[in-house]
Amino acid sequence: MPKQKTNSGAKKRFSFTGTGKIKRHHAYHSHILTKKTKKQKRNLLGSTLVDRDNLKQVRDLLRLR
Repeated sequence: MPKQKTNSGAKKRFSFTGTGKIKRHHAYHSHILTKKTKKQKRNLLGSTLVDRDNLKQVRDLLRLR
């Protein structure tokens, strides 16, 4: 049986923490920034963990199941 391929878009967008949780970046911080407040743009910086509702989908894309 052939090996399963990881989704190439997903492997560029997600990374792992030291404990094995999946990190992601915030959306809506790449363009049309003039109408967003400073607070909104500041809160979109950095990364956060994948929500548990989406965890199954992300793990499927990364072939972790």
